[in-house]
Amino acid sequence: MDSMGLPSLNALPVSHSKFQRERCTKLWGKLHYLNSSMPLSLKLSPTFRIHRFHGRVIQMQTGDEDYDLKQMRDMAAAKRRWDAMIREGKVNVLTPREAGYAIQLSSKILLDVRPSVEQKKAWVKGSTWIPIFEVDDRSDIGTLSKKFTNFMMGGWWSGVPTLTYDNQFLSKVEEKFPKDTDLIVACQRGLRSLAACELLYNAGYRNLFWVQGGLEAAEEEDLVIEGPQPLKFAGIGGVSEFLGWTDQQRAAAAKEGWGYRLLFSARLIGVFLVADALFLGAQQVGRYIQDIRSH
Repeated sequence: MDSMGLPSLNALPVSHSKFQRERCTKLWGKLHYLNSSMPLSLKLSPTFRIHRFHGRVIQMQTGDEDYDLKQMRDMAAAKRRWDAMIREGKVNVLTPREAGYAIQLSSKILLDVRPSVEQKKAWVKGSTWIPIFEVDDRSDIGTLSKKFTNFMMGGWWSGVPTLTYDNQFLSKVEEKFPKDTDLIVACQRGLRSLAACELLYNAGYRNLFWVQGGLEAAEEEDLVIEGPQPLKFAGIGGVSEFLGWTDQQRAAAAKEGWGYRLLFSARLIGVFLVADALFLGAQQVGRYIQDIRSH
């Protein structure tokens, strides 16, 4: 990832103050989501050793220890890099509410770097959308293999698709905004926008503001939102969303009351009924086939 100019997204900044510790605690809590949403092509790959057998070159994967050490080194480097970026004031930190004030009072631009699957559900009114990662819609063998792996590793539950880095991200931003533009950079949960901030700073942007916790941390009154769904629901999907088993939906159910909960309870009952019907159907088909064979 360093070769692409991207920060390692498997790591988070080290904190030195109470404010930074609180911010980093929240970031560490989102690490699992980040790993599941990262495109497989950008994740760390295992180290390989080269061996020769009867003149042929054979690649053999090393043990988990080498892989873990590589991850640790990558995490340490990212901690130093991201911590320095925020501590030295290269990127200013805003809460979602502060970002809302800045947009309304000082006409700062909010740069939304989320993929389309999140942005089309809800967005900040007047924001500019340029995704740093986008859904990988290629259909070659390698991509299909990554999509299958992503699905089996939890994509079916979370609804997180296979994403790919947009190599045109920087050029798209530069085409739209001069280097002296005040940019408030945001994503759904705050990590991909932090990576975007590093890319933008290295490209010469000096007036960068990062939305801590992402747009998902915003309350209804913080930002002017448009779209078919609440902003907090933009990052959920899959079976967990269908059944209402996400943290965001549980929080909404606590506010909405029993009517909201009954909807998802009915869906869960429906799933069990469908599964039971399929099981009984499979049994009947099995008996029918057995009867045919016996005759």
